[in-house]
Amino acid sequence: MDFTNIDLALGTLTAYDASSSVSSASLAYAVGTEILSQSLDMTQEMGASMIQMLERSVTPELGGNIDVYV
Repeated sequence: MDFTNIDLALGTLTAYDASSSVSSASLAYAVGTEILSQSLDMTQEMGASMIQMLERSVTPELGGNIDVYV
């Protein structure tokens, strides 16, 4: 799993001030939710790519032959 956008999760982490009354469970929930959101976005992008790949394979014989005339 690629976590290239982990900065957003870390931003959520730093948004909570250490002196605030936020519990560690609430903080863990917020960070976990952000990571799951990023994972969902990545999964949706992969699904869209898969659909495009399947649409292109509808005519598999396309490009299979080369006609050369001399």
